[in-house]
Amino acid sequence: MIYISVNEFDKLLKESGDFQLVDVREQYEYNICKLNSVHIPMADIVTRMNEIDTDKRICVLCKTGKRAEAVANLLETDYDFKDVLVVEGGIIAYAEQIDNNLEVYS
Repeated sequence: MIYISVNEFDKLLKESGDFQLVDVREQYEYNICKLNSVHIPMADIVTRMNEIDTDKRICVLCKTGKRAEAVANLLETDYDFKDVLVVEGGIIAYAEQIDNNLEVYS
């Protein structure tokens, strides 16, 4: 698992198409603010593994980073993914520090 800052994440979004962003927030959270991603709530990861592209690097995003960390750990431990990226601070940090147009929520 590799933790990346919101600045590194923003650079990745702008410069690289060679990764898949997996948003593991709940549907109501995703409806409030979203990025171009595959949306799979954390509780559904195991049953929806077929939606994750095993040929691409995976970056996991949630509200604050905690769920993303748990999912990244699961992907690496149980499914042999390597070097899964986790956005530190999640979408809240990204919205506050990088993209003020995203709606933040509590």
